[in-house]
Amino acid sequence: MHILYIDESGDTGQLPAQPGANDQPVFVIGALIVDAAKIGDLTRDFIDLKTRFYPGLVGECNKHLDRILPEIKGADLRRNALRGRHNVRRHAVGFLSKLLLILQAHDVRLLSRVWVKPLGQRFDGRAVYTSSIQWLYSSFENFLHDQDSLGFCIADSRDPLNNAIVAHSVFTQKFQSSSAAYGRTLELPTFAHSENHAGIQLCDIVCSALLYPIAAEAYCSGHVGNIHVQPGAAALRRRFGEELQNLQFRYREPLGKWNGGIVVSDPIGLRNAAGMFALD
Repeated sequence: MHILYIDESGDTGQLPAQPGANDQPVFVIGALIVDAAKIGDLTRDFIDLKTRFYPGLVGECNKHLDRILPEIKGADLRRNALRGRHNVRRHAVGFLSKLLLILQAHDVRLLSRVWVKPLGQRFDGRAVYTSSIQWLYSSFENFLHDQDSLGFCIADSRDPLNNAIVAHSVFTQKFQSSSAAYGRTLELPTFAHSENHAGIQLCDIVCSALLYPIAAEAYCSGHVGNIHVQPGAAALRRRFGEELQNLQFRYREPLGKWNGGIVVSDPIGLRNAAGMFALD
């Protein structure tokens, strides 16, 4: 049995032709595939990492396992890694480095859709989100087939209406009589609050502290000049690009095309995901 944990970074709003100071130029939705037998050890290692790097955050927790509750948000790590003072940056990067080592040690695999927003054009956030979830489910299904396993999906909760719309988009594909999909994924996505799910917290950090800033810098430099496009993210790409690349689960489709892993949709520069991993 494997679990697919899903979270996102950025918003699904349209990007103006002249982006403002806080307009978000990319939307990232990512997922971590975790062997269910390793969730306990992964959770304990993550709690230990939180305790080591952020003792003040977990200091008021009376019991060790209660330290899962206070979250280290990926957006805060992103700010510290890119705009903090030297020691703050070094601390954040050190935490991210250890976190990726934990993911590697537990054979966690990464899937992500990165959407670069066009300038001043329609960006259908609902369609983007639902199609991304369907793509994650399809990629997860291929992973489960490769592993001869069954799966279950837990996604970070948004709001009841959006949760229902996304779940129904999977429902119609899974149970349509003509060509039912996702046979190895046992149910529709379950939407949960992240406080008690190490998998969701880890996914948030990967999406918000790594994938989002790297994508914004790699694909939006030159046409978006605001707080979300930070030149310092190039250092994150140099430091972590190879590790992110190695975490991917990719597979060949019947006609030989590669799919899965990190997929970038870039209507402006028409660049592929290679920009996430290495400097040009």
